[in-house]
Amino acid sequence: MDLDGKVTIITGAGSGIGAACAQAFAAKGAKVAVVDINKEQAEAVAAEIGSKAYACDVGDEAAVNAMVKSAEADFGDVDILFNNAGIATGSDLMRTDIDVWQTQWNVNVMSHVYTTRAVFPKMIERGDGYLIQTASMAGYLTSQGMLPYAVTKHAVVGFAEWMSITYHDKGVRTSLLAPLGVATPMLDSIGGSFASNAAGPIKTAEEVAQMVIEGVEAEKFLILTDDIAHTWMGYKQTNIERWLSGMRRLQAKLDAAREGAK
Repeated sequence: MDLDGKVTIITGAGSGIGAACAQAFAAKGAKVAVVDINKEQAEAVAAEIGSKAYACDVGDEAAVNAMVKSAEADFGDVDILFNNAGIATGSDLMRTDIDVWQTQWNVNVMSHVYTTRAVFPKMIERGDGYLIQTASMAGYLTSQGMLPYAVTKHAVVGFAEWMSITYHDKGVRTSLLAPLGVATPMLDSIGGSFASNAAGPIKTAEEVAQMVIEGVEAEKFLILTDDIAHTWMGYKQTNIERWLSGMRRLQAKLDAAREGAK
């Protein structure tokens, strides 16, 4: 896909991967609607790229519909929808409140449904459009500690695969971004060395943005941020019992490190 002139909505674009991708897409000539729940951050990114910002809680369907309507009025019909907004909170089964589960479900999963439903009719009518979903390697390989995050990111993987299978040949392409560790505010919020050890090699948001650009231009489905992800996915696919055993050992190592840090 040629990004020049493409009307693009990027959610979670006020910081991290979203902000870096907004800058990278704009540099390619895309018309980027910068969407974030944090109005000030969205406006700052929009000012940098000469675009417009939209404050939106993407976990609220009515707010999403209003945002898309405004972006279409400003830029025209949406060519590319980049569902990047996400949150990572909670811990294990019994220590995570149900309200935390619901909030993550709304933001990490249902926001993809709400935004896609808002732009999809025009895409399928004209037989042309592009969907980008940000999941995580936690959506393929799970994650230590954050049960709601791992579960919701698995759901994002399923959503992206289904859309690709069902609508790729009808003109609506899908890419799935599944990063390992990325130096963003989200990684910082998870917690220092624990997050770094569990997330593997750490990339910058700008490095990831370039990978997204290359993946979308090539119309690749799966965009990974590190070659080691292929290796880890291979372990799981070829010998699930051995992979689970290795993940349990990593969990025990991280538990010990946490206890030692107290």
